[in-house]
Amino acid sequence: MTGASLIVGLVLGILAVGLAATERGRPDPRRLAVVAALAAAAAAGRILFAAVPSVKPVTVIAVAAGVVFGARSGFAVGALAPLLSNLALGHGPWTPAQMALWGLAGASGAALAAICRHRIGLAAVTFAWGWLFGWAMNLWDLATFGPEVSVEAFLAHAARSVSFGAAHAVGNVFFALAAGPALIRLLTRYRDRIMTTIEWDPPVAGSAGGRSSAP
Repeated sequence: MTGASLIVGLVLGILAVGLAATERGRPDPRRLAVVAALAAAAAAGRILFAAVPSVKPVTVIAVAAGVVFGARSGFAVGALAPLLSNLALGHGPWTPAQMALWGLAGASGAALAAICRHRIGLAAVTFAWGWLFGWAMNLWDLATFGPEVSVEAFLAHAARSVSFGAAHAVGNVFFALAAGPALIRLLTRYRDRIMTTIEWDPPVAGSAGGRSSAP
């Protein structure tokens, strides 16, 4: 198996497993509605900031969804955001990788909920995701467009995309500090006061994630 096919298979596998996991449990219209609303907000924010390269609120919204509603909901929000926004920005071979990576970012919010509930912790996690997202997309570009997957080619791509990775990471910090804690508080109140009968994801050990039993 070549490096390119391994990367493509890994990304498609992550996407397939993540989307399948979101279908587990008993569907509830209120759960679907909040996931759809957050995904639409993330997609709209991405389109709104389309003129500013790499500066997008998608990561912060997806991570916040994972913090409050659990890994499956966080993955769904992150994966749906590029699927929706690319209807306006343009679909292409990059869409599956964007869906998988932003989905993983959302799921990481559940695993790192105890950290992300603090302003600086949320900024640090989303800052790291800004760089990880860019590096992973570089690998995806090499796998789908070539010329080849190698350390030298990756380093060359990474060097050319430093400014975009920095913009993504710094933009995430801006959104995390400006709106992240308020968004998490708002979603937590909504979950606790209105959606107490919905089964969210089981809490991740050591985190302050979802509040109910496993579906």
